[in-house]
Amino acid sequence: MAGLHQRRKLLLEATVKAARNRAFRSRINPDQKGFSLVEVMISMVILVVGLVSLLGVFGLAMASTQTSQENNTAKQLANESIEGILTARETANVTWAQIQNTGSGGIFLPGFNPIYNPGVDGIIGTADDAASGLQVLEIPGPNGTFAGNCPAAGADTCLPLTNFQRQILITPVLDAFGNTVSNLRSVTITIQYSTPQFRAPKQYVLNTFISPYR
Repeated sequence: MAGLHQRRKLLLEATVKAARNRAFRSRINPDQKGFSLVEVMISMVILVVGLVSLLGVFGLAMASTQTSQENNTAKQLANESIEGILTARETANVTWAQIQNTGSGGIFLPGFNPIYNPGVDGIIGTADDAASGLQVLEIPGPNGTFAGNCPAAGADTCLPLTNFQRQILITPVLDAFGNTVSNLRSVTITIQYSTPQFRAPKQYVLNTFISPYR
């Protein structure tokens, strides 16, 4: 019994000496220490904020991509209207007095109207357009080429323009003294359209001047 007690005493003394001796201590590099709970939580918060911001950027990019088709269509419709008026003047299909809105004695309808095909007169924005039906924009199908058979091709290659409206506004031009310039008029084409990403309708405005001279 005395021998066992002596052994325990020697073991205790050896343990105490080993704890006091630096040679027996574990050498821990300060750079190899772990993270505290607070540091881990702060890192998680920063990571979450970064991911949420990244998702917002992705959503904005997707919305811009989806509305790019509508923006290009609006520009095309506005240019088409201007070119139609200029072509009618060049070919003498209309007189100078007719290149005005109906309230001023011309043939072009005022206000916003649906996107109809040109009527019998071949001029966009006149009273006979409604009888020709709504215009359909043809886009390339899966093979990347135009089929040329809208609207029979279906929804894949034919884009209805029901969410677009067009306004043709023709106004007189005034000189520096406030007098009307008889041989010059201002033509403003406004295309108004709606997109799923924006509650308020968007507008594309194209303005130019026209004279009676060909």
